[in-house]
Amino acid sequence: MDQTGYRDRIGQLVEPGERVLAYAKAEAAHGASPPPPPEAAEPEAPAGRVSVGAVLLNLISPLVSWAWGDRLVDRVVWGIAGRGAPGSAASRLRHALRSPGPDLAVRDTLLVATDRRLLVCVSGPMKVLSSRADDERSVAQTGIAWSASRAEVASARVGWHRLNPKRLRLDFADGSWLAFTVPIAESGRPLRDVAAALSA
Repeated sequence: MDQTGYRDRIGQLVEPGERVLAYAKAEAAHGASPPPPPEAAEPEAPAGRVSVGAVLLNLISPLVSWAWGDRLVDRVVWGIAGRGAPGSAASRLRHALRSPGPDLAVRDTLLVATDRRLLVCVSGPMKVLSSRADDERSVAQTGIAWSASRAEVASARVGWHRLNPKRLRLDFADGSWLAFTVPIAESGRPLRDVAAALSA
């Protein structure tokens, strides 16, 4: 999808007088992420012991899984995608990007750096074989999923993680952090522009 459509939509979402410095299409990095905020956390069953059989079952059949097994598999396969206590900035951001219920729709995530805030926007649902009208509808439905003042963002930097050289790590003032990536085949320049804008 042409990102210029997003530029116009982002201009409509920001506050009057707020200046957009950079934006990038990205996705939350795969891996072990911070726990959800306390108000959104679901009661978990007792963890019990981690067994080889449980981990293998998580790998073989994603439909038969346990939360602690999922976290272990994520950590081994993808690494750590973020840290923070429940209710931290990273925890709230990661939770804001999760769908409230089962949702198979594909959506774009946009990181937007302005002179006042960090915005995380989510597009409307997209189709794989979409027409121009479908793309325009998806852009028009883009909204702000989460935002933080610039003071809440301690640092932002792009670097290597395993085989991907385009991973943005957002560190927050409360000590939590969350990572975002772009596919290896796509340019990392927009992500680096966002990092530079947030670090300025």
